[in-house]
Amino acid sequence: MTNIPWKDRGFTLSPSSWNNFESCPRKFWLSRQRLPRKTGMPAAIGTAVHDTVEDLCNLDLLDRDGEETGWLPRTAKQLLRKQWEEERESFFNTPRHPAWKEDEFEKAQKLLIGALNIMFSKAGRKSVALATISVDEWRAIQEMVLAAEGTLRSTCGRLMGRLDLLIAERDESGETIGWIVADLKTGRAPEDELYDTVSRQLRLYRDLLAENNPGHPPITTEGWYALNSKVYVAEGPNVLEDAFAAWEKMRPTETPLPATPSADACAFCEWKAWCPSWIWARAHGELEVEGVFRDEVVQVVRIEDDGAVALVERMNPVDVEGNVVESGQRFGVVVRGYARESLRELLDMGWEGPVLFGSVNVGGSSWQLGDWCDVLPWKPIPDSGELPAD
Repeated sequence: MTNIPWKDRGFTLSPSSWNNFESCPRKFWLSRQRLPRKTGMPAAIGTAVHDTVEDLCNLDLLDRDGEETGWLPRTAKQLLRKQWEEERESFFNTPRHPAWKEDEFEKAQKLLIGALNIMFSKAGRKSVALATISVDEWRAIQEMVLAAEGTLRSTCGRLMGRLDLLIAERDESGETIGWIVADLKTGRAPEDELYDTVSRQLRLYRDLLAENNPGHPPITTEGWYALNSKVYVAEGPNVLEDAFAAWEKMRPTETPLPATPSADACAFCEWKAWCPSWIWARAHGELEVEGVFRDEVVQVVRIEDDGAVALVERMNPVDVEGNVVESGQRFGVVVRGYARESLRELLDMGWEGPVLFGSVNVGGSSWQLGDWCDVLPWKPIPDSGELPAD
């Protein structure tokens, strides 16, 4: 296997790549191999909300009556719908995806309102209905926004980040007294304080911004959680030295970086079909096998009813390279939705080797595969970096 495209374009550390590396170096390495990518509804919703906030921040209101009200709910929904449709197209163009849930648009609307409520609070409006915001009031909020979806880079080009919003903090006279680096989050809010990975992400943005702007005003870093319109402040030491040290460890290599299997690293890893380490760790008791939804490597014994029903045999690893053998344990599987399409397509292409079922429901008398599941050829990449022949 070759990493030439990765090498040719060099490497830039971002918060997401740093988090992947710290979680498991092999996971990070696999994420750079141009393997089929995965998406889901949470990512689609988050992108649609982020892009709509950016659109609203950049909205041209020059020809509008400054006293006009009632315009914002309608405009926000129109912009969100536009981004929603664009994200829907991107969703279906992503190789691995579940079913699209159109009824989640209502959730996206609520998240957008939550994000806007935080912006209103930064402008001194503690509680407000969107319909009461005048054009002039929104213009004033736009003037506070110094950047929306702005890219930050270190002077050497090794570190980068993409901040959601840079807000000017102003006193009663309108003078800028500080900057707020805000990262908009559409997921579940923490109970007490920011997750460590989010705090480090925000501090990386803060420190890059400070490095690039000598003489800057005081900088505050905040995580904005749209779900409950709550703001969490990130505080802590400078992270640039740690980031540069991580960059050195994360340089492109032709062979895989070592794996560090753990419950946290492996639980939601999207690269299991190419990683032999998790199944080996699980077989040797290093990873607990619990819960109804599990990842399984199987051999399809028989498939019937045009792919709706299958008989499979669980496969067990025999070495750290990802080679597997039959276990003698066979299970009936009910296959629905996109999982059915994926399995049928895989077999129609002539694949005869083991298959990864991602998040298969093993809780009933028959396993259940549905829209939420991955169905992928089991093609583990060994330490040599060489993919096995199809």
